[in-house]
Amino acid sequence: MPTPIMVRGALATAAALLLAGCASTDPAAALRASAGEAHARTGVEPRLLRDEDDRRALATEIDALLKEPLGLDAAVRIAVLNHPGLQASYWDAGIAQADLAQASRLRNPSFGFSRMSGGGSREIERGVSLDLAGLLTMPLRQRMAARRHEEATLQVAAAIERHAIATRRAWIEAVAAGQALDYARQVAAAADASSELMERMTLAGNASALDLARESAFHAEAGAAVLRAGRARDAAREHLTRQLGLWGDQAGYTLPERLPELPAQPVALTGIERLALERRLDVRAARAAAAGTADDLGLTRATRMVNVLDLGYASKSETGEARSEGYEVSLELPLFDWGAARVARAEGVYMQALGRVAGTAVNARSEARAGYLGYRASHDVARHYRDHVIPLRKSIANETLLRYNGMLASPFELLADAREQAAAVHATIEALKDFWLAEADLEAALGGRLPPAQQTTAPAHAHDNKEAQ
Repeated sequence: MPTPIMVRGALATAAALLLAGCASTDPAAALRASAGEAHARTGVEPRLLRDEDDRRALATEIDALLKEPLGLDAAVRIAVLNHPGLQASYWDAGIAQADLAQASRLRNPSFGFSRMSGGGSREIERGVSLDLAGLLTMPLRQRMAARRHEEATLQVAAAIERHAIATRRAWIEAVAAGQALDYARQVAAAADASSELMERMTLAGNASALDLARESAFHAEAGAAVLRAGRARDAAREHLTRQLGLWGDQAGYTLPERLPELPAQPVALTGIERLALERRLDVRAARAAAAGTADDLGLTRATRMVNVLDLGYASKSETGEARSEGYEVSLELPLFDWGAARVARAEGVYMQALGRVAGTAVNARSEARAGYLGYRASHDVARHYRDHVIPLRKSIANETLLRYNGMLASPFELLADAREQAAAVHATIEALKDFWLAEADLEAALGGRLPPAQQTTAPAHAHDNKEAQ
């Protein structure tokens, strides 16, 4: 039978375990693991903004980045560091670490005191009780909390990666929209000049009213195209601004005039399904969730018969009697609830978690394959426009101009060729945008950045879209 000395020893041991199990609750330290995962994938290490000094320092850093046209890497950096919604998700790591610290602490002991008097006597009882069941299951609860902390770490890193990919896509869309607007304005200026030429030819009797109407319609359509391109540019820019978390004067940033040139060759990858399963954070998070659920099941089985088990020290004193000491144990009797329902529920949740792991793995494999096929196909399309369609259109335009100068071609042929060339240049811009978007999608599917592709010096005809009229 335990003696009061043994009870005091158990309490002392519990206190020692309590002090030894204390874990850090610093949210900045909790973010470091997620920051490391995010840095490996985005090239940016996030940090927590805790006070006004941190925010002012970040604003100064952003102002320095915005002095030049905002590049892709700078946009991702600003988004990861500055976006308020992403900053809010960083606290999830601190919350999970606080839960882990809480799992390392015993429930506070309870103290009971009663005093009764009457008939000239007084009786006083004192008692201190400790959650013995919590002490026995503490190691298992700590492992469960550690698993959940790992899962939260992966979820925060995954949120950072998703936001970085979304910012890359928004930047590509915004720059492409600005490039399309610039070319639409060039086409509209050319259409204005051709419409004026057609009016003069009609007045001179060298063109019919039908020819003038056709050219006037093209002129009007070119003006409408400028309006549509302007609206698309504004919408794409505002989407990027939201991703960056900018407002006020900082929202007046400038962007590059053109998208990056097409790489000479696409990146060749092997074992893309294996890469996706190894690197993707959603797959790792699903595995961590399943492991944590398995730990939950272990705890449920361990405590199915015992929900409350308290061990306590008791002391009683009564007037005229010697003081008595002892211990007390309280145990919930499983008369109605034998814990079978809790175990069944835990097993069901665990089987759900296993199914989610398998489903996540299937999706990851498929998305990796689809992303790589789309990436290669987009590169082929963009290269085809760059190396074949645009050179042919440029050659046709030069030949038509020579024939027109030699009076071997009519102005109608020259104007018709200009319309066809404008459509080809617009399709080229779209194809280049689709390639860079496909690269971003592939990186999201693989869970990390691609190795740098071999760049090439753009051929002369790659810049002809500024000259095409």
